Amino acid sequence: MAANKSNKLAFLSMPAPASYVAGLGRGASGFTTRSDIGPAREGPSAEVVAEAQAKRGEEPDIDPEQFQDPDNEYGLFAGTTYEQDDEEADRIYESVDQNMDGRRRVRREAREDTELAKHRAERPKIQQQFADLKRGLSVVTDEEWESIPEVGNLTRKKRRKDERTFVVPDSVIVGDRGKTEYENSLDTRQQAAGFETPADSGTLTNFVEIGQARDKILSLKLDQISGTSTTSGSATSVDPKGYLTSLNSVVLKTEAEIGDIKRARMLFDSLVKSNPKHSPGWIAAACLEEHAGRMVAARKLIKAGCEQCPKSEDVWLEAARLHNNDDAKVILANAVQHVGQSVKIWLAAADLEQDVKSKKRVLRKALEHIPNSVRLWKETVNLETSATDARILLSRAVEVIPLSVELWLALARLETPDRAKAVLNKARKSVPTSHEIWIAAGRLLEQEATNDSDKSTEQRNKELDVVDKTIEAGVRELRRHQVLLTREQWLKEAEKCEGEGSPRTCEAIVKATIGMEIEEEDRLDTWITDAESAEARGVIGTARAILAYALKVFPDKRNLWRKAADLEKAHGSRESLDAILSQAVQYCPQAEVLWLMSAKEKWLAGDVPAAREVLERAFVANPESEQIWLAAVKLEAENGELGVARELLVRARTVADTERIWMKSAVFERQQGQFSTALETLSAALSKFPKFSKLYMIQGQIHQSQKNYPAARASFAAGLKACPKEVTLWVLASRLEEEDGKSIKARALLERGRLVNPSNETLWAEAVGVEERSGGAAQAKAMLARGLQECPSSGILWSMSIWSEPRPTRKSRSVDALKKSKDNPLITCTVARLFWAERKIEKARQWFARSVATEQDKDLGDNWGWWLRFERQHGTPEYVEEVIRQCVAAEPHHSPAWQSIAKDDGNVGKSTKEVLELVAEKLQ
Repeated sequence: MAANKSNKLAFLSMPAPASYVAGLGRGASGFTTRSDIGPAREGPSAEVVAEAQAKRGEEPDIDPEQFQDPDNEYGLFAGTTYEQDDEEADRIYESVDQNMDGRRRVRREAREDTELAKHRAERPKIQQQFADLKRGLSVVTDEEWESIPEVGNLTRKKRRKDERTFVVPDSVIVGDRGKTEYENSLDTRQQAAGFETPADSGTLTNFVEIGQARDKILSLKLDQISGTSTTSGSATSVDPKGYLTSLNSVVLKTEAEIGDIKRARMLFDSLVKSNPKHSPGWIAAACLEEHAGRMVAARKLIKAGCEQCPKSEDVWLEAARLHNNDDAKVILANAVQHVGQSVKIWLAAADLEQDVKSKKRVLRKALEHIPNSVRLWKETVNLETSATDARILLSRAVEVIPLSVELWLALARLETPDRAKAVLNKARKSVPTSHEIWIAAGRLLEQEATNDSDKSTEQRNKELDVVDKTIEAGVRELRRHQVLLTREQWLKEAEKCEGEGSPRTCEAIVKATIGMEIEEEDRLDTWITDAESAEARGVIGTARAILAYALKVFPDKRNLWRKAADLEKAHGSRESLDAILSQAVQYCPQAEVLWLMSAKEKWLAGDVPAAREVLERAFVANPESEQIWLAAVKLEAENGELGVARELLVRARTVADTERIWMKSAVFERQQGQFSTALETLSAALSKFPKFSKLYMIQGQIHQSQKNYPAARASFAAGLKACPKEVTLWVLASRLEEEDGKSIKARALLERGRLVNPSNETLWAEAVGVEERSGGAAQAKAMLARGLQECPSSGILWSMSIWSEPRPTRKSRSVDALKKSKDNPLITCTVARLFWAERKIEKARQWFARSVATEQDKDLGDNWGWWLRFERQHGTPEYVEEVIRQCVAAEPHHSPAWQSIAKDDGNVGKSTKEVLELVAEKLQ
């Protein structure tokens, strides 16, 4: 058993296999020694090397063989041996390729020849294109060859010049150096024998004779051109003046324009060839040639267009335009054979005729072809000088075209009134949907009623009422036939009637249609807006009719009556205004303004008894009305009835008993010189109305006029205590102290006033005035600066600031003032005065007009005074009268100078015009 047992360690005595490496199976490969295969360890792997290079920031080495094509046998099998089998295989493959190429060669070469021939046919070579011309050169003579022009540069590109440089020879340099030298001695040969050639041998040039010959030749040429040659015996047809004129008329075209014309010509040529039936293309091509100055080409093109598009009227009209008058007649005669129904062709043919008879003949021929053309009938009628002939033509026209409203209306205008009614009735039946016929009927009735002056007023009014009924019936009929015009359209028709002199028809249209398409609650506002817009457009009759209808619907609206009265006052007569006001006070007896307007208009008309009657009726309707009482007092006082006025004031104090009546009573007594009575009245009034500031003012002014300064000071002090917010009291108290010679106390009063009434421009302006009157210019300027800081938009302070500046800086200061004060009228007037000082008359006049532009600005009387003063100095009498007229219409009441003059006891009863003249004289 021991002998049969294998020895497990027998391998130790056996030789190792050829490829055996000890420890390789368990990963131990360090047993190979250096003596066997070199180093004992392998180098780092490719991954380790790449990682180390990445850490150092180096790029990895790329193996050029890693992207080798696997099909490349030379690279793939580069290390193998090329054997005999490989050579035989290559020989076999090469023979196969040759056989395959031999099979396809015939078809391939045939296909290549076909493609080459097609390409040469589409794009022949330059030499092939000019082959026939080359052959033609064989017959060209020498003279023809020499006459061929040189080829120019047509590429529009600047060619670079051949700027070659050469070395300058020494002889040139030496010659230039000798140019500036002077010889001060003769040559030895000249000293020996003199000149070789004598001076009188004829070789010297005579420049005088050359100049004379040149002038003679030039004069001959000029004579030939002007046609006045006397030497040649011939004259030219050139007119020098006409030639210059024709040169001026030549239109020079730039290269860009010529290029554009050529491109457009190519486009239009392609257009008319591709679509010869397109008439606008022919017209455009002809217009292009006309623009280019080639009239012959244009006429040829339009002729071809007429042949290609014989049914297009535009082509025929363009052809007629491009030819002269006689040729155009022939062209249009041919046109009517192709487009005989074209109205434009016939009208153009009529326009070509010179005399009226020929025009009539053409138009009547046209009516035979187109009898239903309204335009042709109208042109034919317009040529008739006889009304009878025109009436006959229109009668025929309405038979042929019964639906033409224009022809019916034209016929009605030519007929007598009776026959015109019949014509309009026929027209109404033929065209029941036309509103123009109904309006024309209304105008006809109005014309009949107003033309006959022998008719009584009652009969005329009765006939005018028929106008209203006719328009109402017309509106109903139009609604029945589903013709619905809007309110705006009807109002435009009414305005049109007013403009054509038919005010009653305008009023009838407004009555019949003004209430359409409006909600009941919006009627009043809408009608007022319509009236205002109509007045703004200048159609006063329409505005009057709208307000009249509105007053019928709303007879108790005071503002509506006031608007109607203002409209009549601005645009109507005195009688119409009186009629409106008489109706107004009947419907609105409690409206005091209407009573006062009525009384004032009668008073201004000179009818004082009628004014008294109106005021008496006003007393009955408004027994406690303060305004009516005061109006009655003013009426009596200005008409010299002072006793009656005093009695009315006593009665008014008893019945109305208002503070204003008491104040007017005191003012009345002061104006009559009854100062004691006035003071008693004021004392009684102050006991009843202690908070009414004007009573204190009047009381203090009376004491001041009597030089009773302590009493005046006491009155103002009491007023300031009772009414500390009344700025005028502070100003009057300050002026009292200034008049008494106590400027320091005046400053203190104004300082107290500014504390009680901060940011008040009037107090600041008065403080500046105190400083100026005291002689302190620096203090006044400082005070003005403080005032502008507190009141940055004050007009009066900015005006004072502008005038306090030196003359060069006033303009810039005025610009700042306009920006800050937002076109304050005081600033505007100041700017006008600046232009006045610079003698810029028109600008000054414009700025004066701007200073009284709005209703609020018109109340400032000083601006009117400055404007009148300016016009008196630089304007015409017409300008002066216009300023006075506008001021009287505006009736200003405020501004310092205006109030001081208007309220002066010596100017009581003076008119606005008189006060304006006094203000203009006072201002400086």
